[in-house]
Amino acid sequence: MGILEIKGVNKRFGGLQALGDVNLSIAENTVHAIIGPNGAGKSTLLNVLVGKLIPDSGSVMFDGQSILGRQPYEINQMGISRVFQTPEIFADLTVFENVMIPCFAKRDGAFRLHALGSVGHETDIHETAEAILEDVDMLEKRHMIASSLSRGDKRRLEMAMCLVQKPRLLLLDEPTAGMARADTNNTIDLLKEIKAKRDITMAIIEHDMHVVFSLAERITVLAQGTPLVEDTPENIKGHPKVREAYLGEAQV
Repeated sequence: MGILEIKGVNKRFGGLQALGDVNLSIAENTVHAIIGPNGAGKSTLLNVLVGKLIPDSGSVMFDGQSILGRQPYEINQMGISRVFQTPEIFADLTVFENVMIPCFAKRDGAFRLHALGSVGHETDIHETAEAILEDVDMLEKRHMIASSLSRGDKRRLEMAMCLVQKPRLLLLDEPTAGMARADTNNTIDLLKEIKAKRDITMAIIEHDMHVVFSLAERITVLAQGTPLVEDTPENIKGHPKVREAYLGEAQV
């Protein structure tokens, strides 16, 4: 049994079947990519996993507990964190302050911006934030205002904000979207480093096949809301059903 078990999940929007009988198991401590053409149901599935949508039927279990019907903050507290397509950071705060916020959120169960004034009295939290920033190679930029960072560094900062909460499952929604190739490669290297250092499972939704094949250990291909194939990256490449899903016709 995987750390995340999705069974028989269906979701309709009016006459549109966004997800159709999705069954997916993600093994603990692996990197699992979910790919597919536009409209395949990837974003709908991700929104189910973070509590933004409730499926019409089916079950989603994380570490043996149902996440359905829970609020997004509850799912986060269970150990699931999400990295968005556009980095979700506090643009007017410093890098260090951004990482301090989830430190307090983890402790108190809510974001408390006013707590930043007492950072100097929270030595353990201060050290935790610095250690995380060092892990993502952002410690030297801790005093910079977040809005001044490059796209790649904003992504690193968002990663730090997730990691400080010690998630067991990290959901990455197109983590290299809008990046130049150099920043994309840096993000790939960062994710590899995080995976090597931490007891963490990653599920990645991504269009960039360079990213997918650089990171994934297992790949699930969605088409029209239904899983077509799940296999290793080596076996996914050139698979006739995958080629049909992407190119629109069977390849012989």
